[in-house]
Parts: sequence; C-alpha cells; structure tokens
Amino acid sequence: MILNSFDLQNKVAIVTGCDTGLGQGMALGLASAGCDIVGVNIVEPTETIQKIKATGRRFIDIRANLMKLDDIPSIVDQAVTELGRIDILVNNAGIIRRNDAIDFTEQDWDDVMDINVKSVFFLSQAVAKQFISQGQGGKIINIASMLSFQGGIRVPSYTASKSGVMGVTRLMANEWASHNINVNAIAPGYMATNNTAALRADESRNAEIVGRIPAARWGTPEDLAGPCVFLASSASDYINGYTIAVDGGWLSR
Repeated sequence: MILNSFDLQNKVAIVTGCDTGLGQGMALGLASAGCDIVGVNIVEPTETIQKIKATGRRFIDIRANLMKLDDIPSIVDQAVTELGRIDILVNNAGIIRRNDAIDFTEQDWDDVMDINVKSVFFLSQAVAKQFISQGQGGKIINIASMLSFQGGIRVPSYTASKSGVMGVTRLMANEWASHNINVNAIAPGYMATNNTAALRADESRNAEIVGRIPAARWGTPEDLAGPCVFLASSASDYINGYTIAVDGGWLSR
C-alpha cells in the first residue's frame, strides 16, 4: 500500500527548535507517524515533551546553543547513545533581527547567520557522517522561508541566511545523494505562531497579509506536519535539493 511509504515507525528524528510553534508542529507530526524525537532547544520544551509522550513515542531532551558549533558533536553522540541511530534531521532552529539595512549592525548580522545557516550546515554535516556510517541513508529537512525567494525589508541577515539555506540544501543534496541521503527544505509562509502575534493583532496589517494569500488564512504549525512527514519518509526518495513552499499560495499571487 502507498500509505506504507509514509510510515516512520521506530525511526529517530532530531528536531531543533521544537519547544513551540513550527518546530513543535513538525515534531508532533513525525511522532504521530512513528518517530522517536530528539529535541534540541535552548530551553526546556515542557509542552512538546508532554505532547510527544502522549503519542506513545520517546522524547530525548537536549539543551544546546546552536549559535556556536561546540555542542554539535554531543547532540549526535547523545542521540545515538540514547536511541541507537539517527534517521532524520529537521533543522528548524533560527532567529531574526530587524533594522533598516542602513543601520544594521555586524553583531545582528553574525548572530543570525551563525544559527540560521552556519549551524544548519555543520549539524547536517555531522548527521550525514552518522548516516554514512550507518549505511542506510537518511533524510535532512531544512527550514527555509518566503525570504529564500523574496528580499523582504528590514531583515538583511535573515534574508541572506534563508537564501543561504536554500543554496546549501541544493549543495548537500548534490554531494550526498550517492549515499542515499535526501536533503530538501520547507519554506513556510505566514504562520500563526508566537512570532507573528503582533502582526495578527494589527488589524490593517493582518487584512493586508490575508488578502494576498489565496488560501485566505494564516498557516498553522499543523500545516507543516504533512510536508515534513512526506520529506522524512520513503515516499520522497526521489526528491533531492528541492525547497517546498508551504504558503497557502503566497508566492503564486
């Protein structure tokens, strides 16, 4: 049956930044499809732990600061020690800094680039080495953005980092496909999360945004669960280096 190719029973997925929002939604989707989850966060993901355990799957809680590379080896080591292997990596953790390009600081540039694209590459590299040593391939899913396709305003380092995510996704796919490793990305559109609460509360800005979305609504973390499970499963074995926009049609308008 075709549905069997979406089954992730007893797979192990590392998901970064899964304490709330989109990361939590994807972690729950993977757990519902059968994955045990290794959550990598800077705070304790209390709600996510409860929700994952309610699915009957295991959750390994790892605290790490992905603005630097020091914690990456221990993330991989702990995942393998606790759960025996790694099958899936979801690079979701990220930050944003806002200011006019004319006034943007080097610190705000470096902080965003370090976590949004540098850590994505080097955590993917470490996990890919584990995939290769296991000899059974694996799936890497990077989280891009609408600003992988568009320029935006007042977010120069975020735009650069998310354009970079789409680029390194292609690069890693090119190099690692021969090891049966699929590397793809998801670009979320306007999503109803804590990060967009102020936008949604602004009546005129909210109407402007929703008015451009063909689906006529904000996305939800649950909207990312299906695409994430698809890219993590054998149903996507012949998809390499692609960035899927999950945007309600925003880019089509």
